[in-house]
Amino acid sequence: MKPFLLCLLLTVSAVFLDGCAGSAKADARLEAPPRVVVEREPDASLVKVDHPEQFPVATAVKHLATSELSVTGVVTADVSRNVPVVSMASGRAVEVRAKLGDQVAKGQLLLRIRSSDIAQAVSDYRKAVADEMLAHTQLDRSKLLYDKGAIARKDLEVAEDVENKARVDVETTEDRLHVLGTDTKNSTGLVDVYAPSSGVIVEQNVTAAAGVKTLDNSPNLFTIADLSSVWILCDVYENDLPDVRIGEFADVRLAAYPGRVFRGRISNIGPVLDPNLRSAKVRLEMPNPGLMRVGMFVTAAFHGAQGETRAAVPAAAVLHLHDRDWVYQPAGRGQFRRVEVTAGAMLDGGQQEILSGLAPGGRVAANALVLQNTVEQ
Repeated sequence: MKPFLLCLLLTVSAVFLDGCAGSAKADARLEAPPRVVVEREPDASLVKVDHPEQFPVATAVKHLATSELSVTGVVTADVSRNVPVVSMASGRAVEVRAKLGDQVAKGQLLLRIRSSDIAQAVSDYRKAVADEMLAHTQLDRSKLLYDKGAIARKDLEVAEDVENKARVDVETTEDRLHVLGTDTKNSTGLVDVYAPSSGVIVEQNVTAAAGVKTLDNSPNLFTIADLSSVWILCDVYENDLPDVRIGEFADVRLAAYPGRVFRGRISNIGPVLDPNLRSAKVRLEMPNPGLMRVGMFVTAAFHGAQGETRAAVPAAAVLHLHDRDWVYQPAGRGQFRRVEVTAGAMLDGGQQEILSGLAPGGRVAANALVLQNTVEQ
């Protein structure tokens, strides 16, 4: 009886263990992750329209252009046209009739100085005149005595020498007055400083009641710049220097007047590079149309010598979106593909240059904005 019970117990245990194992396997299958299904999105650059015939298509034509290098620069005064205003007489400024930024004309009174140098120079001149008059009188007397045989020849020669030296002293003191900026009739000790040329005062180092020193230890009283002609100083990187040549012209655009284009001639290419920027200063010279002010920022475009063939399309075919340029190209079955391009300058006849992204002969929607608005509806 016991062997039978033992066998029965073993059989029941085996069945129970098989059931548990099956349950465990079933639970493991229930806990497995679901199968991943990959859904492919359509091409975002493709758009489809119901009536593609409503959107005319234009063909990109060939446009022969030269390579263009665009750099930034700043307007500066022509150094050769800067004229310093100085005073040879020291003293104190008693009247200032011009100030920084004023437009002045040649010969205009800028400053009046009370100077002890003038007073001393006038005194020396008057003494020299008195000495010359005395020497001249003594010479006349010596000539009369020599004719009468009262004095020797050498005494006459001494009188002539004294008179000649006295005349030289008069001329020297008179020239000194002219150098100091006054004349022999000045008895007030005042000296007037006039503008040596016409232009704009770009520097001022004197005010009313300020001391005016001599040239050896003082800056210029004023600096006058003739801005009828200006310099444009541009920074050109080392790798772009082969595209820049002295004597060629560049198109200059002012940030303040972007719609106007001026022409400047390259007069100098700096022989020393900036060690930090690895760029050289390129100088353009050009007449000032009256709009350019010192310190203005500009953009200069240098044109290369070799021509390049580029595409040109109607300006309406280029869509400006998110600071980028796009065109729509037909893709068949009522579809258009939006392609990014790099737009260039506007051309005659309402055409726009395409620098990259489209080759001549390519077909594009003639009005990209209308197509874009239709797609977004």
